[in-house]
Amino acid sequence: MSVERNRALKKTLIYALLSGGLYYLLYHFEASILELSKQGRWYFIVPLTIAFVFSIVHGNFTGQFWELFGIRAKTTKK
Repeated sequence: MSVERNRALKKTLIYALLSGGLYYLLYHFEASILELSKQGRWYFIVPLTIAFVFSIVHGNFTGQFWELFGIRAKTTKK
C-alpha cells in the first residue's frame, strides 16, 4: 500500500469516526437540543450550528471516501 493511499485511508477513517460520533451525539442529546432550540431568541443558532458542523464533517468524509477509490470530478478545460 502506498504512502499516499495509506494517508487517504487514515483520513477517511478519521472522518468516518467523527461523522458517526456526531450522529451518536445528536441522537443521544436529541431532547436537550430540541428543548434548547425551543427557547427562542438567539437559541435558533444551535440547530444551525449543528447542521453546519455536520455538513463540514460529512462532506469531508464523503470527499475522502471517493478520493480513496480514485473517483474524482470531471474537469473541463476552458
